[in-house]
Amino acid sequence: MIGAIVSAIVIGAIVGALARLIVPGKQNMSMGLTLIVGIVAALLGTLIAQMFGFADTRGIDWWEHILQLVLAIVGVLIVVRVQAGKSHT
Repeated sequence: MIGAIVSAIVIGAIVGALARLIVPGKQNMSMGLTLIVGIVAALLGTLIAQMFGFADTRGIDWWEHILQLVLAIVGVLIVVRVQAGKSHT
């Protein structure tokens, strides 16, 4: 259980940071929010990968990590859009 939490935090930090690097333009979001988006993406990505049976493969679970990164990119885009909408009102 503790290992899963630590893993979600570490992977979440990595995919959150990578997502911010991939999304074009300046994102006006804190590192804490980036970490939260990354952790949520990591957990959802693992859950989806387990549902489809490709979470536990030999070696590195590349497809699971790619899914987590895609979810993090979507999460960053959503946060940026929501914050942009709030700043215009």
